[in-house]
Amino acid sequence: MGVTVRFQAGAVDIRGELHDTATARAIAAALPLEATVHTWGDEIYFTIPVREPLDETASELVEPGDIGYWPRGPALCLFFGPTPISGPGEIRPASAVNLVGRLSGDIQRLREVRDGIIIKVEFVKD
Repeated sequence: MGVTVRFQAGAVDIRGELHDTATARAIAAALPLEATVHTWGDEIYFTIPVREPLDETASELVEPGDIGYWPRGPALCLFFGPTPISGPGEIRPASAVNLVGRLSGDIQRLREVRDGIIIKVEFVKD
């Protein structure tokens, strides 16, 4: 699919690419959207209007820069470091997430995003 999206929260502007999966396509179909950010360690997550089950990409461990869909939220999750339940050298979501994309650019800027701020997610128009 290779759909490029933009995440904007205050002064932070990060790009990402959605994979070609059923869950990623459902997320793309819901764009553009705005939501309230929640943080959990070095994870940003926010509720989205998508209902999908865990799929073949589901994982209980992620990498910095992964974009995950958390069915229990339902929420989109941006991972840039350890969560409160991560062990040494790992990034562990609260429970399994579908891996739906990858962030690009300086993902450490996500540390500037605080609880309660509005995040906008939209397609990048080139």
